[in-house]
Amino acid sequence: MTALPPQSRDSRQTPGSLASTSESPQSSRRFWQIFSSRNYDLDTIATQPSVFDDPVTLELYRPPPQYENAHRFDPKARWTWREEKLVVRKIDLRIMIWACVMFFALDLDRTNISQANTDNFLKDLHLTTNDFNLGNTLYRLSFLCAELPSQLVSKRIGPDVWVPTQITLWSAVSFSQYWLTGRSSFLATRFLIGFLEGGFIPDVVLYLSYFYTKRELPIRLAWFWVSNYLTVMVSAFLATGILSLRSGTRAGWRYLFLIEGLITFAVGVVSFFLMPPSPTQSKAWHRPQGWFTEREEVIMVNRVLRDDPTKSDMHNREGLTLSMVWETIRDWRMWPLYILGIVHMSTYLTLTLRNLGFTTTQSNLLTLPSTVLGLSNLLITSYVAERIQSRVLGSLVLQIWALPLLIALRSFGLSTSQWDYYVVVTLITGFPYVHPIQVAWASRNSGSVKTRTMSASVYNMFVQAGAIVYANIYRADDARGNLDLILICSMNIVLYFLTFMFYRGINRSRDRRWNAMTKKEQVNYLETTKDKGNARLDFRFAY
Repeated sequence: MTALPPQSRDSRQTPGSLASTSESPQSSRRFWQIFSSRNYDLDTIATQPSVFDDPVTLELYRPPPQYENAHRFDPKARWTWREEKLVVRKIDLRIMIWACVMFFALDLDRTNISQANTDNFLKDLHLTTNDFNLGNTLYRLSFLCAELPSQLVSKRIGPDVWVPTQITLWSAVSFSQYWLTGRSSFLATRFLIGFLEGGFIPDVVLYLSYFYTKRELPIRLAWFWVSNYLTVMVSAFLATGILSLRSGTRAGWRYLFLIEGLITFAVGVVSFFLMPPSPTQSKAWHRPQGWFTEREEVIMVNRVLRDDPTKSDMHNREGLTLSMVWETIRDWRMWPLYILGIVHMSTYLTLTLRNLGFTTTQSNLLTLPSTVLGLSNLLITSYVAERIQSRVLGSLVLQIWALPLLIALRSFGLSTSQWDYYVVVTLITGFPYVHPIQVAWASRNSGSVKTRTMSASVYNMFVQAGAIVYANIYRADDARGNLDLILICSMNIVLYFLTFMFYRGINRSRDRRWNAMTKKEQVNYLETTKDKGNARLDFRFAY
């Protein structure tokens, strides 16, 4: 009998009796091999070793009957790489693409305020730059406050019901901005949109974790955030056309809110029909045959559980109690990641460009190069971080990228050409966006569905709190004050190093304790321990 050895820098996995199993094509490689392709036989067994291959640990981790996919669990199930690739491709087409469309809708409604601002939005409503910043602060504050309540509702009724509901509600408020009259209505709509959008991202991240393994999720999240950049590019062209509709007393920005809000509303309605609750629940009255065959469901369920057995801990419509919420929040092992979330940087390029004297059309179109650059950096950084299995290095790239550019920006004066300023700002705003890496990092280090549900929300709350701070760094009287960002960037480099040492230290300590046990003691620990999630001695943190 083989006891359960912990896997270095990752969660649990045990070598079983799968003699014919080939190495995963996603296995770690040397740094210079990360962009090369690996040849492997598509017809060899893809089923990876896990705790389910040992009779003792099989019973310890067997999914409970209330788990919605329990009827498809089969510890003896085997499949080939060819079958798995086809299943994953099908999940990408059916689940992932629509998740990106929904995120596109979110960004369409939360970023069109920037395009509206290039069309005399502030002047038409008699607002100041500080009023605009206050509106963005209220948006982020309400977004932050709604994170935990939204996640609790989503866990109770299911993200397949709650997420479409969110989209339809916030889109209604979004297109109602067509009738804005002044400061009060502007601030009210910003607050409501933020409150209704809050929790959307962690809800979708949890939903995607039902379908993907921990090695697949980071890359999918990178593509998920690609829709953020696509929204910027598409909305820039949309805004260029829609803003030209200004006629008489009806400004172009009013039509912008109305048309884009109605687009999002349509996405929300369609989402009710395109989000199956789980891999084995794709059949519905409008989908009588379902999306997946029984064989595909077996592969989906077992490959995900072999990768992370804790994903069967809770039913997908099982709510969290207040004690569970508190237990998750006080999990000190997750706090280094929450702290990293609050130190994200953000800038407002369209407003800056308009202040530099560019026209409305120029301002919207000149944001495109930074968007393309940011999109490319996002995918490359996320891919490399996962291939080299280093979230710290992947995330640290942002700080290394931004620091010299911020120093250059700090040195600019009134005599600096607007085009010189534009080039540096474009490079800054085209930074490698590491948020997807850190979201997946928090998900992986959670160690249970319960913690994963809450950690995604708590992490995003810290991100929104950081955004509130950054939104107020650039005030009307301090448009080029970048010293604070330089200091924060320098501090971040230290924080990432400390996070690396923190998780490596815990893993090494657990390795020593685990290896000091006999096989009998290890099995006894697994059978009797009251430790849960990432507090277990056999759990290893990713870093």
